[in-house]
Amino acid sequence: MPEPPGLAARQPGAVRSALAVLEAVAHLGAGVSAQRISTELGLARATTYRLLNLLVEDEYLVRTPDLSGFALGARVAQLAGVIAAPVRLPGAARALLAEARRAVRGGVHVVLFVDGRVVVLDADPDFPLTDVDRLVREPARYALGRMLLVAEGRIPDAAVAADLRRFGVTRQCGELVPTTGCLALPLRDDRGVTVGAVGFSGARHRVDDPAEVIDTLGPTARALAPLVV
Repeated sequence: MPEPPGLAARQPGAVRSALAVLEAVAHLGAGVSAQRISTELGLARATTYRLLNLLVEDEYLVRTPDLSGFALGARVAQLAGVIAAPVRLPGAARALLAEARRAVRGGVHVVLFVDGRVVVLDADPDFPLTDVDRLVREPARYALGRMLLVAEGRIPDAAVAADLRRFGVTRQCGELVPTTGCLALPLRDDRGVTVGAVGFSGARHRVDDPAEVIDTLGPTARALAPLVV
């Protein structure tokens, strides 16, 4: 029987190198370039690119939205136990999300806030979250995490407070990757308590001037809330 494509178990050197690449991306952070990984690990550039392509293909890594770097993917988050959804979205919620994703032309994600952490309920398969583990560890660096802190009564800074007053959302504009950003709209239960969020990730200019995204996703967030909380 032919070997399946990818890294075979009989290639311990390749497996160790692939694990080293994953560790380097986790250590260096989302958006790290192939050149930086190659230099950091002392790997040949061709070997680094081959390993990166395999890891992206198998969803252990994802390319950042501007295609300039790499971040940990959904399968790493699954192994870490930080992306496990507590429930499966009902059909009506999935239909709402599918329509929102067609309309917004960017990443649309749904999270809940459970025991003081962000739990991903539904990540956009076409625009994956770049680093779920870091979102859980460092929530203040991301719009979704900032909404969690707001829900807990811990507004991170004056800029977040201003975004809430002006737009009713939390934002991150080019702080991690200069050309991209994200924002989060609250999901509220029937008592008005914020228990989750709908997030958008995409080009920075759409977060700098968020009116279009908010107009599109605001009704989605309000309709989703009773279906998922």
